[in-house]
Amino acid sequence: MDPVRNPYVPGAGASPPELAGRQDLLNETAVAIQRTLQGRSARGFVATGLRGVGKTVLLARVRDMAKEAGFQTCFIEASADRTLAQVLIPHMRRMTLALDRAGALSTQARRALRVLRSFIHTIRLQHHDLQIELDIESESGTADSGDLDSDLSDLMGALGEAAKARGTGILICLDEIQFLSARDMGALIMALHRTSRDGLPVLFAGAGLPHVVALSGQSRTYAERLFDFPQPGPLSRDDIADALCLPAEREGVTFTEAAVDEVFRVTRGYPYFIQEWAWHSWNVAHGPDIHPGDVQVATEIAITALDKSFFRMRSARLTPREHDYCIAMAELGPGTHRSGEIAARLGMNVRNAAALRTSLIRKGLIWSPAFGDTAFTVPLFETYLLRMRDTDARRIDPVISLQPLTEE
Repeated sequence: MDPVRNPYVPGAGASPPELAGRQDLLNETAVAIQRTLQGRSARGFVATGLRGVGKTVLLARVRDMAKEAGFQTCFIEASADRTLAQVLIPHMRRMTLALDRAGALSTQARRALRVLRSFIHTIRLQHHDLQIELDIESESGTADSGDLDSDLSDLMGALGEAAKARGTGILICLDEIQFLSARDMGALIMALHRTSRDGLPVLFAGAGLPHVVALSGQSRTYAERLFDFPQPGPLSRDDIADALCLPAEREGVTFTEAAVDEVFRVTRGYPYFIQEWAWHSWNVAHGPDIHPGDVQVATEIAITALDKSFFRMRSARLTPREHDYCIAMAELGPGTHRSGEIAARLGMNVRNAAALRTSLIRKGLIWSPAFGDTAFTVPLFETYLLRMRDTDARRIDPVISLQPLTEE
C-alpha cells in the first residue's frame, strides 16, 4: 500500500495516531488542569514503567492539553550528566519572561524574574559553564542561599505567584526522572510541596523507570501524597485493536481480526512495538486488507529494524563485563531473576557482581522489582541479546529469533 498514507509512527516518543488504553489517566489529568486553574488542590503524576510503554507520549499529550488550557509549559528530559538546575533554568527563564510579557505589567512576574536571576547567579557559582543571563537585578535574600532545597522552593513559589497573578498555570513535564540525583529529587519534591501548600497553580507530570517510586519515597516521605503513580503497561488485546484498526479505517484500510491477534502475539502489547509492526505491516500489504501473512512478513523487517536501532542503541552502552552480566540474565529466560542466580551463572559471588548490577541500574538497563531481584527495563531485550550471541547480525533467522516471544 501507499507508504505516504501510512498512519503509524514507530519513532521514539512520537505520538501515535490513536493513543489507546490511556484515556483514564488523560481524563484525570484534564480534571487536575482545570482544578489548578481554579486554585483548587490537584495532584500531579509520575508515570512509571518499562521502556516502550509510551510514557514520553503521555507526557507530550498532557503538555498539549495544558497548553490548550492556557498554561505555560515546559518539557524537560533529565540526564545523568546534568543537574536538575541546569536543565530547568532555560525553561524557567522562558516561562517567566512569557508571564512578564503577558498583558499589563505584573509586579509578581517582575519579582519572579529577580528571583530567577538570584537562582541563576547561585547555580553559576557551582556550574561555571552556565551561560544564561537576565538583564535585571537580583532579589537579595531569595533563592541565593546555595541550599537547593530552599532556593528551588523560592523560585517555584515566585513563578507560581506570577502565574496566579496572570490567571494561568504552570505545568512542568519531566521525563527520565530516574536520572535525578537523590539531592535533586528531594529538592524538586520539596518545591512542589511548597506550591501545593500555598495553593499556587503549579502542576507536575513526570515519567521514569519503575524504581522511581522507591526513589521518590526515599527522597521525601510525603511524595506519595503529592503525586499519583500510574503504571502504564502493555496494552490489552482490545486496546491493540483500537491502536491498529482506527487509524487504518480512517485511510479506508482494514486490519483483520486475525492480523490484530498476530500483532498481539509477537509484540506482547508493548505500544512502541505495536507501532513498529503496524508500520511495516502496512508497507508490505497489498491492501485494502491487512492479513496475518502481512504481519508475519513484517515481523522479519521489524525485528531487523529494532535490532539495528532500539536494541542496538542500548547494547552499545554496555562495557564487556556489563554485557556478560546481561547475557547471563538473558540465558536465565524472560522475567525477573535473583541476583544470586545471575552471579552464579557468571561464576562470581554476589558481592563482586553487585558493582556490575549497580552500574546497569544507573544506566537504566535493569531495575530491581524487589530486594535481590533483577529485571531488564527494555521489553524483549533478552531475546535480542540471545540473537546477537547465537547468530551473526547480518543473518538473523526471524522464525528462530521469535521463539521466546511465542511461549505465552
